[in-house]
Amino acid sequence: MSSDLVIILITTVTAFLSCSTNALLHSGSASHGVSPRDYYLTTDEHWFNQTLDHYSPHDHRKFRQRYYEYLDNFRAPDGPVFMIICGEGPCSGIAKDYMSVLAKKFEAGVVSLEHRYYGKSNPFNSLATENLRYLSSKQALFDLATFRQHYQASLGFISFHSRNHIIMLENYHLWILLMQEGLNVKLNRSSGSSDNPWFFFGISYPGALSAWFRLKFPHLTCGSLASSAVVHAVYDFSAFDQQQIGESAGQECKDALQETNKLLELGLQVNRKEVKALFNATELHVDADFLYLTADAAVMAFQYGNSNKLCVPLVKAKKNGYDLVETYSKYVRDYCMKDWGLHVRPYNRKHLRNTVITAESTYRIWWYQVCTELAYFQVAPANNSVRSHQINTEYHLDLCESLFGEGTYPEVDATNLYYGGHKIAATKIIFTNGSQDPWRHASKQTSSPELPSYIMDCHNCGHGTVLRGCPQSPMVIEGKSNNCSSPDVVDKVRQQMVEHIDLWLSECRGSTRSSK
Repeated sequence: MSSDLVIILITTVTAFLSCSTNALLHSGSASHGVSPRDYYLTTDEHWFNQTLDHYSPHDHRKFRQRYYEYLDNFRAPDGPVFMIICGEGPCSGIAKDYMSVLAKKFEAGVVSLEHRYYGKSNPFNSLATENLRYLSSKQALFDLATFRQHYQASLGFISFHSRNHIIMLENYHLWILLMQEGLNVKLNRSSGSSDNPWFFFGISYPGALSAWFRLKFPHLTCGSLASSAVVHAVYDFSAFDQQQIGESAGQECKDALQETNKLLELGLQVNRKEVKALFNATELHVDADFLYLTADAAVMAFQYGNSNKLCVPLVKAKKNGYDLVETYSKYVRDYCMKDWGLHVRPYNRKHLRNTVITAESTYRIWWYQVCTELAYFQVAPANNSVRSHQINTEYHLDLCESLFGEGTYPEVDATNLYYGGHKIAATKIIFTNGSQDPWRHASKQTSSPELPSYIMDCHNCGHGTVLRGCPQSPMVIEGKSNNCSSPDVVDKVRQQMVEHIDLWLSECRGSTRSSK
């Protein structure tokens, strides 16, 4: 063996030993002067050759799927493996949120798989509608199962003796190479040994995937955390506004939002270009697209635990007779766009029709899932709405056909029939929701011993709070709860979550031992 090769191998294993989209899409947070790397446990990319069509016995095409792994806390060889499911956007690494705390506590390895078509895991060079036919939650679940089996097979840890030191190797191919070089190599894990205990985690749509994975592949995970999990596909999601945004806003803020919306609609009739310019949105030629943008901007304040950013200035402006549209546009520009990263282009249907893959293709990809399988159409309720009545069912269906062709329609009933919706018939899934999150009305909020469900009731408990903390801009390192308005509420749910994970991992190990 060459000295260069020895150095490369030892460097690799030493590093291993010492380190042993619309509302759903806006799940990132601004850096606020902090390096993005400070928000991640790792950003080192790995690749897996994934099957394109899991339902075809004849189609053997593969595509490269990106994933990440973090093994600093992993207790070899039998420690648990935590799978973080990535969803409707690029997967840039393993975030340093509350998952980092759980990994330390359970001495778990952490892996995270990018969802097919998103980020760098696109099977095709074009997003033409015919190329999107392999994009579905069902295919994504099989991706997870296939990857889980592949990764488990790679967890045979190897040790070899060199200069009186035992060094652990995670890679089977390195073991073969060392064997060929005549080193004393020993496989620590016997060929008949059982799998590591796995546990799946997800927030939002990935939260639904986490629950659905446990439903469809119960033998491949000991349990799942489904945070803010939208397990119930909803065609006309009027409850989004009617049951949550209005309630979370409070009467004064709700009144101010409704008046602002009326003034926006009136302003569009008088001078649409001037009104849209206030929001840096002159490129949105369809008025309903613009009103969708302004509705989403309001949602973000409540969904991510920053309602004061919107309600305090808006209520003040209404009381003092200030210009509500100007006040609201300042909130959109300074908070939603500058701090949160809200962009106008994803609301431009001309951009959404673009089939060339770009950094902003995420939105077309997610709309395809919405328009064919999930819907979640956030329509204005018939009465007491805080968004324009132009945002109705017809608007969404017209947009779907505009983007993907005539006849495009979300098969919501089939989705709920397949997974169960609110009546999901599975076991060992933890559901958590924030009281201010409008998406909780598409989640499972009733609790049972096998499907415990917890709602964190506090003023800024929003989307994914159990893992992300609050508020969510900027990102909260380790998901700390100290900035939640009621940290004890969040801490209590986290403790219950830890107890469930601990119990189900133990039962998983016990079941494996008894089956030998």
